[in-house]
Amino acid sequence: MKRKIVIAAVAAAVLVGGGAATAVAFADDDGRDHAGRSSVAGGETARVDVKEAVAAAVRAVPGTVTEAELDDEDGRLVWELDVYGSDRTRHDVTVDPGNGKVLGRHVSDDDDDDRRAPRTARVSPDAAVDAALKAYPGTVTSIELDDHDGRSGRTAHWEVDVRGRNGERHELHVDARSGKVTADRADDDHGDDDRDGDDD
Repeated sequence: MKRKIVIAAVAAAVLVGGGAATAVAFADDDGRDHAGRSSVAGGETARVDVKEAVAAAVRAVPGTVTEAELDDEDGRLVWELDVYGSDRTRHDVTVDPGNGKVLGRHVSDDDDDDRRAPRTARVSPDAAVDAALKAYPGTVTSIELDDHDGRSGRTAHWEVDVRGRNGERHELHVDARSGKVTADRADDDHGDDDRDGDDD
């Protein structure tokens, strides 16, 4: 689900007005759920935040969410989530950002990437979101558990994108063991403005 290019457009949609329709999920003969239509059109507001989307995904597929991203799919907003299931299989889950319903779920096809990706973290996705928003208030548009390059000895961290209340985008790293927040060095807006989320 590497679709970082669409985040700026989608994040802007998070901050704009609302609307609603209905969402339907269906399955074919092989038991694979296909994404129904989202109730939120592009340019409208996502009323379900990332923490609610994570909760919906793990109700549908028990396990650990390792990635969640608000994305534009055929002109409709959806939360796309990766879940490392209790069945030790990775699943893709799509959640409606208007009402929190699961629109679709299936076993992930990205086998090569999935084998290398981290599966768990001491800091939960909810805790990582809270830490990021404490440091930079706004709206989380994506979160992903990553270890950069395990061979270099770097610890796992959550990559969190936050659209600030003033519209600025912040790319943050939340340490998956300690919860410490630092700005991504590639983030031009605040590359030198590290915050640890703690009151000093």
